[in-house]
Amino acid sequence: MEVGPDDEIDSAAPLAPYRQLAAILAAQIRRGDWKPDRAIPSEAQLVQRYGIARATVRRAIALLVDEGVLYVVPQRGTYVKRAD
Repeated sequence: MEVGPDDEIDSAAPLAPYRQLAAILAAQIRRGDWKPDRAIPSEAQLVQRYGIARATVRRAIALLVDEGVLYVVPQRGTYVKRAD
């Protein structure tokens, strides 16, 4: 399933919602919506924007952190990682 930067979460799709969100965020980063070392929207903003649970947002962010796309600064937010 191909996911683009402007897609919505499709709860009926075979791809889990957290994976859809991770793909959407990664596509937005590739498109240049957020520059390296700049914060992405907060968890609360993503929950509201996509109509999904906070746990789903956290899981998507954790996936992108594991993939080296994002990094988290405690009590500050989640940021786009610089390409190595």
